[in-house]
Order: sequence, then structure tokens, then C-alpha cells
Amino acid sequence: MKLVRYGNPGKEKPGLIDLDGRLRDLSAVVPDIGPAQLGAIGLARIRKANPAKLPLVRGTPRFGCPVAQVSKFVAIGLNYADHAAESGVPIPKEPVVFMKAPSCIQGPNDPVMLPRASVKTDWEVELGVVIGTQARYVARKDALAHVAGYCIVNDVSEREYQLERGPQWDKGKGCDTFGPIGPWLVTTDEIENVQRLGMWLDVNGKRMQTGNTRTMIFDVAKLVSYVSHFMTLLPGDVITTGTPPGVGLGMKPPTYLRKGDVITLAIEGLGEQRQLVVPFKP
Repeated sequence: MKLVRYGNPGKEKPGLIDLDGRLRDLSAVVPDIGPAQLGAIGLARIRKANPAKLPLVRGTPRFGCPVAQVSKFVAIGLNYADHAAESGVPIPKEPVVFMKAPSCIQGPNDPVMLPRASVKTDWEVELGVVIGTQARYVARKDALAHVAGYCIVNDVSEREYQLERGPQWDKGKGCDTFGPIGPWLVTTDEIENVQRLGMWLDVNGKRMQTGNTRTMIFDVAKLVSYVSHFMTLLPGDVITTGTPPGVGLGMKPPTYLRKGDVITLAIEGLGEQRQLVVPFKP
């Protein structure tokens, strides 16, 4: 299933993309797409609904983040060897874990706002993993059973804040609008092999990133298991799993986002995002 939340910010309704790519309203089936709907029972209830009998949503409404009430937005750094190389750092021996503030989460096509005085705002196409059932000290072999589905994340980053203003990455990762997620949550049954997904990102129509999840240093199962040993993962939590090479930081000379730029990104089977870069607005 491709599950969505559509409508104005803060007033999103649950929806489903049918086999013909049309948006259907799920409001009569579930109140939202959130923690209560992401476990086996909740997803089974949605699956029982006949898409053809669900109300068709007319027009082109805004898509919000496909998951409501995200309690933790966990991120993995340097998880592609070639991206680590372009960043000038060694391949990590263990996953690099940091946090993105849940307040940075937004819809997949909402504008990305440059922080005040930002000079090094960057892009990162990433695979997002949405937790469906609580995961605490889970073994790698059991980890994917705790996943509800997958989505696209643009891990927008301010590199000066991240790398030049102290040892912690978080301050460059959680600025407002720095977490576009979506357009939809694709349940695990639709993804044959999560470690074989092509991905790309363009800025102003120019290809910047091309990669594939097969080149991850630590695969999805390892990441879910690993993170669950340091914090309890709850339904609705999102793990964004790292980016392939081609970020602005790694260019010669480095290139960063400016007002008016347009970012377009996609992952095989998970849809596409598009964001306009806008100036800071209090």
C-alpha cells in the first residue's frame, strides 16, 4: 500500500494511492496514519478496505508527512562509503547516529527555508524507514519485522552549523523545514528488496546525486537492530539511513543552496519530492 496524509498543514487527512495512481480518502477507515495504524492490526484494517469504494479526492491537494506523531527522527551519517570519502572522513566502524528535530518535519513538496544567516545549506536524498512495532534490543534477523514501510527523506543540512560550530551535528540538521518526508509511506510488502533501490537528486534540473541502497555500509536490518540497542524505537519513529555521494559539501568548490533553487529527488518505488528553496522568514 501507498499511504498518504493530505491537506493543509496540521489538518491532514489519511489517504491511499490506488493502483491507478489516484488519491482515495481513508477517513472512514482510520482517523489518521500514525502510531496506532502502523502495526499489523492497523495495517490489516486498512488492507481490508476496497480502494474502489473509497471516496476519490479531486484536484491536487498538498501532501504532508505520511506519518503523524513522529516521536523520534533518527538519522545515520556517512553510511555510503563514497559519501564518506567525499566528506574526507574514514568509513565508520559502527553506524554514526544523530537526531533530527521532529519540528523540522514537513511535507515532501513544501518549500525548504534557508536558516537565518545560512551560507552552507546542503541536500541529501535518503531512504527513510518507518517503525511499525516497538523495537528494543532486537536482533538483526528480526529487525525488518518491526518496520511498517519506507519513504523518501531529504536530509537537508546546514554544513557550517553542523561541522564548524561544535562537535555535535544536530544543530545543522534540525532547522525548520529540514525534514521533507514522503510523498507516501510504502508498506514493506511492496518493496521486494530494500537493498536494491535506485535513488537520485537534482538541483535546478542538474543531476547531483545518483546512488543505490545496495552500497550502504550498514543495511536497513543492521541499522534498526543497532539503534534499538540505544533507544526504544516506537511506532511512527523514522530512521533516515544516509546519502550517496553528490552533496554540495563534496563538490570542488563546494556548492550550496540559494534562494530560488529547486530540489527534485526520488527513490525507486517510493515516489518523488520537489522543493523550492526560499529565504528565511521569521
